[in-house]
Amino acid sequence: MNDDLMFAASAFILASSVTPGPNNTMLMASGVNFGMRRTLRHLAGVQFGFGFMLLCVGTGLHAVLAQFPLFYDALRFAGAAYMLVIAWKLATAQSTNAEVQRPAQPMGFWAAVAFQWVNPKAWVMAVTFMSTYPPAHAGIAEIAPLVLLFMALGMPCSALWAGFGSAMRSFLQDPKRLRIFNITMALALVASLYPMLKP
Repeated sequence: MNDDLMFAASAFILASSVTPGPNNTMLMASGVNFGMRRTLRHLAGVQFGFGFMLLCVGTGLHAVLAQFPLFYDALRFAGAAYMLVIAWKLATAQSTNAEVQRPAQPMGFWAAVAFQWVNPKAWVMAVTFMSTYPPAHAGIAEIAPLVLLFMALGMPCSALWAGFGSAMRSFLQDPKRLRIFNITMALALVASLYPMLKP
C-alpha cells in the first residue's frame, strides 16, 4: 500500500467512523446507561464485526448479493425491524421512584458483530471503501491491510462516542434528563433507517 493510498484511505476511515450513525448512537447510549467499562464488549464487537463485513465485501460478497435483490431487500427490512425494536426499548426505558431503571444489560460482543449486517451505514461504508481504495482485482493480501487499518482507526473514533456517553452519566442521573436522552437516541436510530429503506 503506497503512502498516497494510505493517506486517502485513512482520511475516509476517520471521516466515516467519527460521524453519527447507528453504531455510534448505540455506543453513546450504552456509555450513558452502563458506563465505559461495560460498553467495551459492544465496542469490540462493532470493530470486529465491521472488519469481517469489510473483508467479505472486499472479496466479492456485495457482487454476489447484487445477483439476489430479493434477499437483499429481505435483509434490509429485517434490519429495519430489528433497529425499531432497539429504538423502542431505548425510548421506553422508565425510571421508578428515585432510581433510574436502565436497560437490563449492554449489547454483547456477538450481538454487536451480528448487528453490522443490518446496519445501513456499515453497508454503505463497506461498499464505498472497497469500491474505492483497493487496487483493481485486489486479492486478500491487498485487502487485509486495509481492513486492519479501518479497524485500527475506527476503534478510537467509536470509543469517543462511548466515552462521551460515559462522561455524561452524572448529568443524566436525573430520570427526566435520562428519559429525554434515551428518546433522542431512539429517534436518531429511527432516522438512520432512511438511507436503508428509501427506494
